[in-house]
Amino acid sequence: MSRVLLTGAAGFIGSHLAERLLARGDEVIGVDNFDPFYPRAVKERNLVAARGSSRFSFHEIDALRSEDVGRLLTPETVVVHLAAKAGVRPSLQDPAGYVRANVVATQAVVDAARGAGVTRIVFGSSSSVYGDDTAAPFREDAPAVHPISPYAATKRAAELLLEAGARFASLRVAALRFFTVYGPRQRPDLAIHAFTRRIHAGEPITLFGDGSEARDYTYIDDIITGVVAALEWTRTAPVGLEIFNLGGDDVIPLHRLVAELSAALAVEPRIERAGRQPGDVRLTSADLTKSARVLGYRPETGFAEGIRRFVSWFRETHAHQ
Repeated sequence: MSRVLLTGAAGFIGSHLAERLLARGDEVIGVDNFDPFYPRAVKERNLVAARGSSRFSFHEIDALRSEDVGRLLTPETVVVHLAAKAGVRPSLQDPAGYVRANVVATQAVVDAARGAGVTRIVFGSSSSVYGDDTAAPFREDAPAVHPISPYAATKRAAELLLEAGARFASLRVAALRFFTVYGPRQRPDLAIHAFTRRIHAGEPITLFGDGSEARDYTYIDDIITGVVAALEWTRTAPVGLEIFNLGGDDVIPLHRLVAELSAALAVEPRIERAGRQPGDVRLTSADLTKSARVLGYRPETGFAEGIRRFVSWFRETHAHQ
């Protein structure tokens, strides 16, 4: 059994991770500040299952508050830091807010961990750090020094802070670069969720770009399996930071995404087109060689099956709204 402090516990990925950890017998201390990027009620629903466990406790605090986080830690605690301001396009409107939430708060968590004698951290990073000039498939040793959005820059900056912190605080850190995670509870602003909602309602969807854009979509269950594998890896890992890609191992062009959603919903979409949006990369593609070798990570959910599962969840929970 592990004792895990999970920041961002009320979010899409965090709530799924909390449930997986509780199911395997871990103690989970959830932390979230209910950032208003999307409604609190959505996040409260995400926590319903976890709150039913006696091994789950929840604390509504901001990860920026190092002392508050530190009071929840013991030396044997593993910190999984997922709390962040999400979204590439919104980061263009509030770069300073993203720096506070994604960079300064990460350092605050490191400070809290160091003060409590914690030695193990798992960090949720993003494939957006690779920018538009990394050769595909993206390898973890690519320079990743040309982000095209403040969000991407904050995630890369947080990785670098963790690398520095690992050296002076003797931490064992796994930084996980998530590739476009989807599935039940996905944030309502993300493409799969937003497209599903609009297609189901008979409303048009807007496709941005010239049609060449593609993403390495990763189903939530596979991401959670990768996070848990990384958590276990930190038990025996050497001091320092290692970066791991967690992707779906299948690059999906935009037209295929729309086709799969259309098939799952049994509705023909109405499509409008617009220019490419600032901050959006053209392609994401994960090289999973290192993650497979070190973590044993192998995604199991194909894209068509993942879309069917998402649409089934949407119909059960949202279609009446």
